[in-house]
Amino acid sequence: MLDIVIDTLMDSIKMLPFLFLSYFIIELIEHKSSESLKKILSKSGKYGPISGAALGLVPQCGFSVTASNLYSSRVITLGTLLAVFLATSDEAIPVLLSYPNNIWLLIKILIVKFVIALVFGVLIDFVLNKMYFNKKDSQTKKIEQTHEHIHEVCSNCHCEENGIFVSTLKHTINVFLFIIIVSFILNTIIHLIGEENLSKLLMSGTVFQPVVAGLIGLIPNCASSVLLTKLYIAGKISFGAIISGLATGAGIGLAVLFKSNHNQKENLKILGILYILGVFSGIVIQIIESVI
Repeated sequence: MLDIVIDTLMDSIKMLPFLFLSYFIIELIEHKSSESLKKILSKSGKYGPISGAALGLVPQCGFSVTASNLYSSRVITLGTLLAVFLATSDEAIPVLLSYPNNIWLLIKILIVKFVIALVFGVLIDFVLNKMYFNKKDSQTKKIEQTHEHIHEVCSNCHCEENGIFVSTLKHTINVFLFIIIVSFILNTIIHLIGEENLSKLLMSGTVFQPVVAGLIGLIPNCASSVLLTKLYIAGKISFGAIISGLATGAGIGLAVLFKSNHNQKENLKILGILYILGVFSGIVIQIIESVI
């Protein structure tokens, strides 16, 4: 057990400087341009899925939260909302950035998720045209909630008061602790039940592994994206599975949707559509990988 603790700490500490640097860059982007990017999303109109797919790639859960509030006020379409959700990867990008050798993997994930988000976002708006927002009604609604700062919703860390450095440090420490916990749990499970049994549990080697990964992704917490990333890096899940999990994983955005959009039946439908699209994408990718 001591060996597991030491190995977990050593592996996690190695990635700490890169994790801090990635969050520092993210904080700079959010402080400098988050409001202007929100305006782009809210004014994108029929081109919403394009903007949503692009903005959803921005690390962390910020734009999934913004999209949930904007959709609740019918400022954006359902296709735009789902494009943001499908493109969002929560904490996976900072974690991958902390492994410099995986930069090409990160680029691959971003490209694949952008394509998935764009295609399904446009398709949903085209097929479900009756669910488009009512522009006249949306103008009469108060949407001050959409201007709520990203961090206040995601982690309630009051970044504007603390400054970029303190905010970066807080995010780094929080995710670093998640990484240590997740890594320790995974290492312990592997030690106790063995890699073969863990592979069976995760349905490794089957086309249905994205089904399990998609369920993990639905957990409205950054721990799910950290877990999926660690599982992939450890070779326990396929590329199709991590895409499935990260596609369904909209971070805290899903929780905000259920809070701000009072039509819970509609929220459940959106949740179901998100899960189906994420799993379908993962299975297709897994089939393609097996053929190639």
